[in-house]
Amino acid sequence: MMCKVFNTFSSLFMMVFVLLASLQAAGNDHDNSQALTYTNPIMDIKAADPHVIRYEGSYYLYPTWGGTHYDVFTSSDLLHWEHKGKCFEDSRGGLWAPDVFHHASGDGKFYLYYTIGPLRHKQVGVAVSESPLGPFEDRCILADNAIDAHLFRDDDGELYLYYTEIFAEPGNRIRVQTMKDPLQKKGESHLIITPEAPWERAHGFVAEAPWMIKRNGVYYLMYSGSGADGPGYAIGYATADSPKGPFTKYPGNPIVKRTETVFGPGHHCVIEGPRGGLWMVYHQKKNTDINFTRFLALDPIWFDEEGVIHATVSRGTEQPAP
Repeated sequence: MMCKVFNTFSSLFMMVFVLLASLQAAGNDHDNSQALTYTNPIMDIKAADPHVIRYEGSYYLYPTWGGTHYDVFTSSDLLHWEHKGKCFEDSRGGLWAPDVFHHASGDGKFYLYYTIGPLRHKQVGVAVSESPLGPFEDRCILADNAIDAHLFRDDDGELYLYYTEIFAEPGNRIRVQTMKDPLQKKGESHLIITPEAPWERAHGFVAEAPWMIKRNGVYYLMYSGSGADGPGYAIGYATADSPKGPFTKYPGNPIVKRTETVFGPGHHCVIEGPRGGLWMVYHQKKNTDINFTRFLALDPIWFDEEGVIHATVSRGTEQPAP
């Protein structure tokens, strides 16, 4: 009799256990399905010009936001961001388009390349910190009449600072400066991209926001064209065999541009996702008006077998997550 009761109890216990396990698995499947999608915008703030680095398993995001300071946000998945506060402040104001470089192969410090000052006297400078959270301490100015700096480290350890020269002929154009180290220039800068194509001249003459990728020995200089305050702002790229050029523009430019629901996509960075693959963090305009009302977005970017860069843009629709 005791054996029958025990066997009956054991059977009931197993049934309950299996049921609970099934319910938990179903719940987990639901949670995973929710986590495996995202919708742009990825942050509920009016921000632009995002730069993202990955350090010790976490992502650090630095956008244009505030004007008198830079803020930093952290994430483990590129989707859910936690505000960590200000990392750099400067009374000169006009802070735009930050770029942060971790000198992992050197002194291990973090270098913030900033754009600062009034519109008619924009400058690119550099600040340094022991942590990606800051605080960053100002060191020096590197370029006048300049915005949108981006530091690139080549495989041989050489450093190159790409930036946009403004109030130039025939408009905003991109230069490269070889660096002795993250703080010191080496030699003179070189002009590498000018706005000549129709898409770069849709609203003003603009080639700006450089971003460098090296793949299979080819240097891909990505950049944004047309005016950032217009819906025609877009992204293209040029290639070269050297980080200093000469660069040949891709004939299929722009590779990222306005759609029926996406306006003014541009000023991006590229980062590897938590499960691999390349992702473009960039900004979009809220509407088609001429203004600077923008928000941050995330979408995939990839190379095809011929080495051509492709990307998609989205807004308000669920997309597969990184």
